[in-house]
Amino acid sequence: MAAALTAATYGHSVLSGCAHPQSSQLEEQNMDTGNYLDKQRNNERFKRGWEKLKEIDGTAGERVIESLKNIAPDLGRYTIEFPFGDVYSRPGLDIKSREIATVAALTALGNAAPQLKVHIHAALNVGCSPQEVIEVIIQMAVYAGFPAAINAAFSAQEVFSERGITLA
Repeated sequence: MAAALTAATYGHSVLSGCAHPQSSQLEEQNMDTGNYLDKQRNNERFKRGWEKLKEIDGTAGERVIESLKNIAPDLGRYTIEFPFGDVYSRPGLDIKSREIATVAALTALGNAAPQLKVHIHAALNVGCSPQEVIEVIIQMAVYAGFPAAINAAFSAQEVFSERGITLA
């Protein structure tokens, strides 16, 4: 989702450089791409997930889901229902703690810069300070290695710059 979120947020095609069918070809394949969000409005997982997505990512998250409707509407639905409707909505951790864990996990992966940037934005949206984000990244250097942490620090720097945040 984060690659799509980054792409949708900044106006890039997630599928740029890839051969993919045009919407008319999808229609010819009898894929129902219209109003799929409306069809899910009575689904409790979907409702819960949609509200959580808006809380965390705002309109950027909505744009990602919208960008999936013509190519993979079920992927959009799964993204709303499982991560946001089931996992992010669970009791036991507040949303700030969940975003800290997500930033840590994406930092440790070392190869998920678009998703990491999305979740750094989300962490800031839900109350993490820039210093907390940097501390999470530094902590991951111990377990994920310096290359992953350095790459994550550069991702954080890009996010902070976009938001006009400077660190002393």
